[in-house]
Amino acid sequence: MRTIVYYVDERHGGMTAADFLGHCHGYSRRMITRLKQGCGSLAVNGTETERLTVRLKAGDRLEVRLEPQEQDFLPNAALCVPVVYEDEDVVVFSKPAGMPVHPSHRHREDTLANAFAARCREKGEGAGFHAVNRLDRDTSGLCVVAKHPLAADRLAGNLEKTYYAVAEGEIEPREGRLSFPIARAGQSIILRRVDPAGKSAVTCYRTLERGNGHSLLEIRLETGRTHQIRVHFAHIGHPLAGDDLYGGGREWISRQALHCGEVRFTQPITGEKLTVHTPLPEEMERVLLSKPLSF
Repeated sequence: MRTIVYYVDERHGGMTAADFLGHCHGYSRRMITRLKQGCGSLAVNGTETERLTVRLKAGDRLEVRLEPQEQDFLPNAALCVPVVYEDEDVVVFSKPAGMPVHPSHRHREDTLANAFAARCREKGEGAGFHAVNRLDRDTSGLCVVAKHPLAADRLAGNLEKTYYAVAEGEIEPREGRLSFPIARAGQSIILRRVDPAGKSAVTCYRTLERGNGHSLLEIRLETGRTHQIRVHFAHIGHPLAGDDLYGGGREWISRQALHCGEVRFTQPITGEKLTVHTPLPEEMERVLLSKPLSF
């Protein structure tokens, strides 16, 4: 159980618990509704109450108790996923390429959710799996997971991410801003394309290094469309190395050369500003160093 404690000062005496949490501590309406629906409980001065309409007095001690959630995922302790940062509310994994984030009918036991469930079991913790940013199966890097609904609610839409990609060719200009709308390609549920009728999509990039006919890029997104980075660089004639879905060759790497290397966020309970890093994978560095794959 995660317990968060608040003290009521003179200014806020007389407020309901719901108003106190919403107006003074930034709880969203959605989160307050979830508390009403039983995802947590309240206690005032140590006495539990089910009513968010309870009136608080100056000096009261209000506890929000977030109950452990049942895991729907099979724990798989055999999965090795490095943890780059962890506290009571958040864990940041460095997800390897080839691992899905969520289970599906084809991937029931080999996902990040399964690794998370195993970690919780090992530590004797009850926690929900709330992936705040979702990476494609073959994209590596940082994946932020909230352990309870309040952390998930506060982190949603509030992550700043830096990606690193290896694109084919030497991109000119060396830095720039790609603004091309993106839509589904025909009836495909997977493939995307640049389309004037699509949704606005903006990608900012900077070239860090060149080598072996490729460019290492640092990328930040102003929008978050499906396959946005992959589609934009393919559109300008520089598909990502290994991204055969969008025209990239697989001579040097067997998956799209895309990696989430940095995330920045505010810790959802303490308000601390956090920046987390993970290094570029070796197989992406190899593309720049002219070391082809051995088949």
